[in-house]
Amino acid sequence: MPENKYTPPQFLVDLLNARSPSGYEMEAQTVVDQYLEPVAIDYKKDIMGQRIATINPNGDTTLMLAGHMDELGLIIKYIDDNGFLYFDTVGGHDKGIISGRRVNILTQNGYIKGVTGKRAIHLMSAEDRKKIPELEQIWIDIGVKSKVEALKLVRIGDVATYDQSLEMIHGSVATARAFDNKAGAYLVCETLRRLAEIKTLTAKVVSVATSQEEVGCRGAITAAYSVNPHVAIAVDVGHATDHPQCDNRKYGEFKLGGGPIITRGSNINPIIFQRLVDCAEKENIPYQIEADPRPTGTDARSIQISRDGVATGLISIPLRYMHTPSEVVDLEDIENGVKLLVAFAQTLDSPGIGVW
Repeated sequence: MPENKYTPPQFLVDLLNARSPSGYEMEAQTVVDQYLEPVAIDYKKDIMGQRIATINPNGDTTLMLAGHMDELGLIIKYIDDNGFLYFDTVGGHDKGIISGRRVNILTQNGYIKGVTGKRAIHLMSAEDRKKIPELEQIWIDIGVKSKVEALKLVRIGDVATYDQSLEMIHGSVATARAFDNKAGAYLVCETLRRLAEIKTLTAKVVSVATSQEEVGCRGAITAAYSVNPHVAIAVDVGHATDHPQCDNRKYGEFKLGGGPIITRGSNINPIIFQRLVDCAEKENIPYQIEADPRPTGTDARSIQISRDGVATGLISIPLRYMHTPSEVVDLEDIENGVKLLVAFAQTLDSPGIGVW
């Protein structure tokens, strides 16, 4: 196999390795603590489990950068007499691809291995083979023989994630579980780390690794209220549409390696949108534009309407196969997203920038 010489940032690798379903973000919290607490002037851990890091606290304009660190998961809700675990989903899953996966179950004594199972195709009728199984027809097998034995290992309410780690595919293109949205959490945190080295920064910058986005953009609601920013940029992933069976007329045209996606639309402050575009062009950073007529399915929707309103922008990292165990991104798009936000933060010189 040819050697892949592209080395991903260790901070991003550590975040991707962290298992952090919505409401159970503990492992991701630990990673963010490790990388951000040493560089922040002020560092907070809030009731929602979020990490709020501030630099240049006396700046006139407050910029909030938000990327959610939670991911999809499975939550154990029932154990049968033979020790098989039944579950519900945390976040939006494609039920057709849940079975046959290796999973890590997070327990009070560490994690244990399991496999999602269902009837083999050989044991199905011709009609059953055409159907997507319902959740109650899928289980997690942890190799035990009874409910009593299972309960020694897991509890009701424990959560599981797919057991898929980061792998480089070709050049800077990589696959992993939970690029949605460890990519965005890394991006906003890394931006703060780099801005901390700039002595001429005039804005107060607050980076928030938000929680519970996958279950309703919940953490961003309280984070935006607490930070009370003048300007905010949410960072998430967006759909790359450069693969088969994706109609660009319906979904737009977005490519891996084409740069971060800058959103324009009803959820987005037009002045912030234009300033992001201007920064990208001035710094020769590749970018793509998305039109979205509705409140976006990201933390931006919560932040924009916090308190008396926040001038909010959104950038997204192009991603293929969203909400699957093997999401695909180009790591250069993430790096260009960091460069864009570093440049943008240095242009903020007025608290009223978003008024229009």
